[in-house]
Amino acid sequence: MPAYREKLWPTPWIFIFTALVIPASMLVFAPISALAGIITAVILYGGCVVILTLTSPVITVADGVLTAGNARIRTEMLGEPEVYEGAEATAQRGTQLDARAWLLIRGWVQPVVRLPILDPNDPAPYWLISTRQPKKLAAAINGSRRPTV
Repeated sequence: MPAYREKLWPTPWIFIFTALVIPASMLVFAPISALAGIITAVILYGGCVVILTLTSPVITVADGVLTAGNARIRTEMLGEPEVYEGAEATAQRGTQLDARAWLLIRGWVQPVVRLPILDPNDPAPYWLISTRQPKKLAAAINGSRRPTV
């Protein structure tokens, strides 16, 4: 069982903004057929919802491994997690971002956790991960490290 699991679901306002595809497609198809416009609008909006839902990444910490989306790294290869919220999180995603960093960020999730990489052969200096529960993620990473012998 994972020590930590989180799916980065889009916020409700993303689905509301995506609903703008409904009147747009109805305007395009209205001159041809109102029914075609309605059917197209429903299909396009449904497709948007399905894509947003299925492509939401999952973050897990289990058995000494952090999985963020499709990427995996052993937690013993990570330094001390740094939690950023508010303006600090915005700066980490913007002006203070290192172009070499590995990113799993979502614009609709404000807090981020910065995880320094201890492996000198890894080209990325750190991972930056969006999370709604940054303190729990940091605690799970710290708690899952295997003692080195």
